[in-house]
Amino acid sequence: MLTTLQTAYTDTRAADLAWALDLEPLPALAALDLQLGENHVQLRVIGASHQVFLDAAEGSFSETVACMAGSSTPLPLGVSRRLDRFEYEFAARIEHLGGGSFAGRAQELLALVADHPSGLVGTFPGDPHAFTALLAQRCGEQIHWRTWHAYPQERQLVATRTRIGLPGRPPAGARAGGRCDAAATPRVRKAVGSQEAARRPVYHSGG
Repeated sequence: MLTTLQTAYTDTRAADLAWALDLEPLPALAALDLQLGENHVQLRVIGASHQVFLDAAEGSFSETVACMAGSSTPLPLGVSRRLDRFEYEFAARIEHLGGGSFAGRAQELLALVADHPSGLVGTFPGDPHAFTALLAQRCGEQIHWRTWHAYPQERQLVATRTRIGLPGRPPAGARAGGRCDAAATPRVRKAVGSQEAARRPVYHSGG
């Protein structure tokens, strides 16, 4: 899903990104609700940043990558830890690209995520290569999501990858045996500065 964000692109830097778990929702410019098997996932674009909320039978948590004032946790290259009943793995990298390479990579990612049923892309008016993109899938008994944050003024691309393993299932670092599935019925919500956008997602378990 591709959407143009109704806000100006601010001159943020990749180096200012920070990482956090279990934060409350920040105001979202666009959100995509997904049903991945028995798991509920919400992808949220918050400017040049993202939040992902996961709600499963074993519990729920959130991941935030954003420019957060006063944060003491800069964007890590890698994290692997147990979160209550989840096995959590996170990795990030910053790509420094030349002008032509950056534009080509940006277009490639925009096409990939915008056409995917479980993908959400928010582009900023004024620069076609300023965007935040998220893509979530169920791979076997794991939940995976990837994100990309483009900074055209620096010709930098921040890419993150997250894997979630659940109890009694293959650990997050293991290769999933099953194929990756998209959500069957994604639901898109756009909101700009509304109370709904700032509210913590509430999920209702289905059959």
